[in-house]
Amino acid sequence: MIVMEDNFSTKLEDKTYIALGSFDGLHKGHMKLIKEIKKMAKDNGGKSMVLTFKDHPLNTINKDLAPKILLDNPSKVKILKENEVDLVNFINFDKEYMKLCPEDFIKKMIYYYNAGGFVVGFNYRFGYKNLGDIELLDKMSKKFNFNLKVVSPVKYLNEIISSSKIRHILIEDGNVDKAKKMLGRNYFLKGNIVKGKQLGRKLGYPTVNLNYNTKYVLPRGGVYYTLIEYENKLYKGITNVGYNPTVEDKKLNIETHILDFHKDIYGENIVIYFSKRIRDEKKFSSLEELKNQLKKDKSFAKRQSM
Repeated sequence: MIVMEDNFSTKLEDKTYIALGSFDGLHKGHMKLIKEIKKMAKDNGGKSMVLTFKDHPLNTINKDLAPKILLDNPSKVKILKENEVDLVNFINFDKEYMKLCPEDFIKKMIYYYNAGGFVVGFNYRFGYKNLGDIELLDKMSKKFNFNLKVVSPVKYLNEIISSSKIRHILIEDGNVDKAKKMLGRNYFLKGNIVKGKQLGRKLGYPTVNLNYNTKYVLPRGGVYYTLIEYENKLYKGITNVGYNPTVEDKKLNIETHILDFHKDIYGENIVIYFSKRIRDEKKFSSLEELKNQLKKDKSFAKRQSM
């Protein structure tokens, strides 16, 4: 797979068929677009391309309104590569791009990327002030003779799957199981391990503290059954997202007890996959009561499948 960061400066020789969208979560709705663009490219003997943004457009328009990230670009590349997409192009949403009128946006893709067709979602909008819509795309497809496929929404329990819906489910509800059903994979955070207060070690439940980038969606405070990836191997874990109210810690922590794991991994990188929400964070009357609860949490984690 070829990875590009090109704002209409590179001319491609191969005919390309382009899936357009934000692809910020690569959820099941996005994956339907990817399936359709691969089919369109194959049927027409061309290359499939996913065209998306390097950063969320709101980071340029108004940073304060930019949403938290569900998936970073290296993870997107990995997933798209696994799904055998030929090209991914991360457009830089800068001031110049922002002024591009809808018609010119499509014309540039035809000229530079030799676009023979497009796949878009049912509510796709594009170009200056989002003035471009499906109706305009349909008109242009007839004028410039390109293929166009508009994909209907993908639903879970009668709810349309969207990145904003998944963010809400994670941040407000902590319902990582429902988020998984919409994403098609466990939501995950990654980062390096930093030293904490080492309270867990004193209680017999040593933990690792994740130093994570605050740009990413953090599930609602609570205790989760998680899977921990370290050096390409998975381990079961219990992850607490919160402030440790029993010891009145004022710093937000993402603290994980990894089952059957005894290595010192300070400074090293891990991935935490959120599988199930166990319970809310709670203030216990004593450390002994906390210890008993941790024992129950660990027992729950042991019973879960990988």
